Amino acid sequence: MILSFITDLFQQDFMLRALIAGIMLGILAPLLGTFVVVRRLSFIADTLGHFSLVGISVSLFLSSLGVTMFFDKPLYLGIIFSIIGGLLIELFRRSYNNFQEISMVIVISLGAALSAIFFSLSKKTGSLYNYLFGSILTVTNYYIILILITGFIVAILFILFGKQILAVSFDESSAKFLGINVNLFQIVFIIMLSVVVSVLLESAGVLLISSMMVIPVAAGIKLGWSYKSTLIISIVFSELSVFFGLWLAYTLNIPSGAAIVSINIIILLLVAVTKKIVLKKRISKMDKLQ
Repeated sequence: MILSFITDLFQQDFMLRALIAGIMLGILAPLLGTFVVVRRLSFIADTLGHFSLVGISVSLFLSSLGVTMFFDKPLYLGIIFSIIGGLLIELFRRSYNNFQEISMVIVISLGAALSAIFFSLSKKTGSLYNYLFGSILTVTNYYIILILITGFIVAILFILFGKQILAVSFDESSAKFLGINVNLFQIVFIIMLSVVVSVLLESAGVLLISSMMVIPVAAGIKLGWSYKSTLIISIVFSELSVFFGLWLAYTLNIPSGAAIVSINIIILLLVAVTKKIVLKKRISKMDKLQ
């Protein structure tokens, strides 16, 4: 079954597009997810996804009124609103310095409320399912170009500013001491994250984007011994989950995002159980030696 799936990947255009989108998803999600976990903002992707949904719903509403032009591609406004949501999170985080998680609750609540209102007004609630759960098997050539451009921009930003963003993520005080403009690189990261979350919505969906960013990293942390090793392991696990998730989605005709996340969780459980067994064996060997 897997061999026929691999053959179909390269013989059918929609499968090839899904493979390319999946590879990019498998790289971008854990790459940014590592920084998200380090900063203890695991739910920020959910929050940005919901606020991106506001832009998409506004775009559909304007389209229903006959206003097209810039609004004919819902993803454009989704990106803009996601950036606005990210900046709001930063604003509220500074207002509630000791209770930073409150900022995400405020923004996600606002995003959920506004998107529900505009989806209702647009009379296009049927399309809501696609944005909530995503469908990597139905992505277009236009989307492939968009996700490749996004990946290229993210790569350039990390090459230029990766060390500064990493320093700010791990310890803001030390970063300030080293002369790094903490506020600037926080904004750079939040804008980059907002754009990536919006772009990945079409393939991952609002409800699953956070899982795809955090779960591979959670598995990588179990095995990694440094930041780089954790990142590499997370990307490997993410790509494996994308491949087998696509296979499940294609074979069983189930939502691709849900299939990928399910594989992610299985990998995490296998890693956690295996590590626990190995540690127990090592402890028992040490006890015998003593």
